[in-house]
Amino acid sequence: MTQTAIELSGLEKRFSVGLGVRRRVALDGMGLSVQAGEIYGFLGPNGAGKTTSIKILTGLLRQDAGSARILGLDPALPSTRARIGFLPESPVFYDQLTGREFLRFCGRLTGMTRTRIAERSATLLERVGLAGAADLQIRRYSKGMNQRIGIAQALLHDPELVILDEPMSGLDPMGRAEMRDLIVSLRNEGKTVFFSTHIIADVEIICDRIGLVNRGRLVAEGRVQELLASTAGTSTEVLVEGLPSSFDAAPLRETAASTGHRLFTAESDDRLREFLGKVLQARARVVSINPRRETLENLVVRMLGQDRDAA
Repeated sequence: MTQTAIELSGLEKRFSVGLGVRRRVALDGMGLSVQAGEIYGFLGPNGAGKTTSIKILTGLLRQDAGSARILGLDPALPSTRARIGFLPESPVFYDQLTGREFLRFCGRLTGMTRTRIAERSATLLERVGLAGAADLQIRRYSKGMNQRIGIAQALLHDPELVILDEPMSGLDPMGRAEMRDLIVSLRNEGKTVFFSTHIIADVEIICDRIGLVNRGRLVAEGRVQELLASTAGTSTEVLVEGLPSSFDAAPLRETAASTGHRLFTAESDDRLREFLGKVLQARARVVSINPRRETLENLVVRMLGQDRDAA
């Protein structure tokens, strides 16, 4: 039976604003479930409640109502935190230390032995691409290098669950690709990875499941392909050449035209078959037929828009 790594149920959190006169709702009944050994992408616009949820998961905040569990335990317990690796959204490190010194400091905080710290530090500095900068002071690191040393400290004590808040932030395309590979490798080692991001393409590539959050609530959850398959956004594009100007495209709509070529969109298989029959009768040539499915980015934008309109 698969263990549940993260369980949020009915989480509520409010913050005082305007000298405490008003209360801003950060979480409004947030609930989700993450299974052990999967990569879970946590999506949503700024202010949706992602970072607040992560702070509750890591014991940095306490909810006003509802429950949060890490591996079935209270996130606030030190024994629970020892099983978590965490990279915050905007990490700030002791920048007078070198990367190697910083990892040594973090390792001692977690109770690791000196020998184990040295072994893990060497492995992780190589793994995150900082072996050549291990003895530079962190103040000389770029933003991307700060993200990398942050990942290294999150993995130093070999945690079961890794929680990453915007881990792709500040990374160039090559760095993002390396980070994706690292996250996938963590799953292959049997670890659970829970991360928030604004970069939807990365989510589509590596996540087993995603949760879309808005206004402190879960809007949608599931596997990417299942979410896309459940939408009605499937259509087919047909590129044709040699059609006479008098050609009647009904029941399809023409979406583009160029010299000798015309592009049509079919919203159903029945309409596509009817259209292709008319093309053959006109003795024209079908150049290509391309199924078009809704992208994850379009799906997210549409779902957020529907949630906003319903508010």
